[in-house]
Amino acid sequence: MKNIETGASLVVKTLKEQNVKQVFGIPGAKIDPVFDELVEQNIPLIVCRHEQNAAFMAAAIGRLTGKPGVCMVTSGPGATNLTTGLATATTEGDPIVAIAGAVKRSDSFKRTHQSLDAVSIMKPVTKMSLEVTDSNAIPEVLTNAFRIAEQPRKGATFISLPNDVVTGDATTNVIKATTNIQSGSAPKEYIKLAAELLLNAKNPVIIAGESSNADDVVAAARALFYKRPFPVVGTFQGAGLLPRDLEEYHVGRIGLFRNQPGDILLSKADVILAIGYDPVEYDPHFWNTSKDATIIHLDYNQADIDNFYQPQLELIGDISATLNELKDLIPEKKDVVYPLLDKYHAQFIEDKQKIPTVKEGEKVHPLQFIKLLRDNIGDNVTVTCDIGSHYIWMARYFQVFEPKRLLFSNGQQTLGVALPWAIAASLVHPNEKVVSISGDGGFLFSAMELETAVRLKSNITHFVWTDGTYDMVAFQEEMKYGRTSGIEFGPIDVVKYAESFGAKGFRVNDATDMEDILKKALATEGPVIVDIPIDYRDNIKLGKALHAEALV
Repeated sequence: MKNIETGASLVVKTLKEQNVKQVFGIPGAKIDPVFDELVEQNIPLIVCRHEQNAAFMAAAIGRLTGKPGVCMVTSGPGATNLTTGLATATTEGDPIVAIAGAVKRSDSFKRTHQSLDAVSIMKPVTKMSLEVTDSNAIPEVLTNAFRIAEQPRKGATFISLPNDVVTGDATTNVIKATTNIQSGSAPKEYIKLAAELLLNAKNPVIIAGESSNADDVVAAARALFYKRPFPVVGTFQGAGLLPRDLEEYHVGRIGLFRNQPGDILLSKADVILAIGYDPVEYDPHFWNTSKDATIIHLDYNQADIDNFYQPQLELIGDISATLNELKDLIPEKKDVVYPLLDKYHAQFIEDKQKIPTVKEGEKVHPLQFIKLLRDNIGDNVTVTCDIGSHYIWMARYFQVFEPKRLLFSNGQQTLGVALPWAIAASLVHPNEKVVSISGDGGFLFSAMELETAVRLKSNITHFVWTDGTYDMVAFQEEMKYGRTSGIEFGPIDVVKYAESFGAKGFRVNDATDMEDILKKALATEGPVIVDIPIDYRDNIKLGKALHAEALV
């Protein structure tokens, strides 16, 4: 006789089989049988203060570990509140499995409490969106949800669980976790062609894209670069591919505006190797205007073709395996001279060192903050960035030398990600300090999770760049229209806000206080919030063509 158990029990057993370390969520009547089973089967539940932030936290687990994070919510608005988090994860390649309760099947077509077709709502923002209609199907559907979320290009999957399905009897067995399917390298003849193109190029350039930050890809790319270095520019999410001892080959990051040294170098490249690049990071019409370069597309999936991205060669397969085979075809030569590299690397270094003199009574300049932060944390500190003007400054000028240590939302540019991501990072790296940064606009999008951070004793220092506006919108409006619209909001006392949650709050009064306060904040255990009055007078330059050569 088969053992009879509930659908809820099968849900949690499947999560355990998938080695899920924690579940982020908010309970409700339609899904509470599964929450009860989390307690019974001892999977840690992290209760959040908003479902959107539960999705952000789960997505950060996925980005940092490569394995899907899990969030779980109730029906109706509990499910719809996940939408932004799932859209962000799918756009930006973060694996996540989202589970939501639903009304019992017999009520699904009635105008009843929290009845909603969440599956249809989630289809445009996920890789898979399904409702389980039989308790015995739970292991199959959930197991495939994990596989699909983790399969490149990674993203979100959504499972709807009607209440009668999770409370119903089931007699099926849990499916054992499957080994990840490992694809092979690209065809050898294509890899040989790529090697010839790179070796014969006068000005080869590597674009480090979003998928270049996986551990195996980083190891393979570094092995190639140590054998024969190439100039590298990175997208915002491709940060950290080059280690410190190859820093001289880095020409900064590209994104948003075509005005960086990396943009100029790309405009002069004759061969471009794009590793794990996705056009959502930085549309190719910005960096490939002339369409003159030979592009080699190296990725798990074929390229999305458009007028400005038509690779002459596509290396489709496992990225790290392909890079390892490419390395074997590249002769060792560590003293390669790239005249353009030296010029534009020097320009990149010069730009980030243009820090105004610190004066008493003045606000903190972004470059002052960036230099102080870089000087006071190690290379293995995770830094999460929200969206706003600070994100552009950090993306351009804050260098990192290890993968997945500088996190951005660059595909959707979603406000509010920094603090939830930092909480997740503190779970992945429990013995490390985590730094997060937001503007005062984005801060209140998810600041309620400060209570979650306090409850978890998360070792986070969160810096709030304060100016009283949505400044990233403001300076672009100023450039377009000569004035701003809809960008101002009222002040809050960030320090008192932090203290009301039981966190520690610091305030920088002027630029001369910045170094002392930053060091104190980083040395303080537990959640810390720092209010920084920021000097955005140079922001208008972020969108201007600082380098005339970039327009050629």
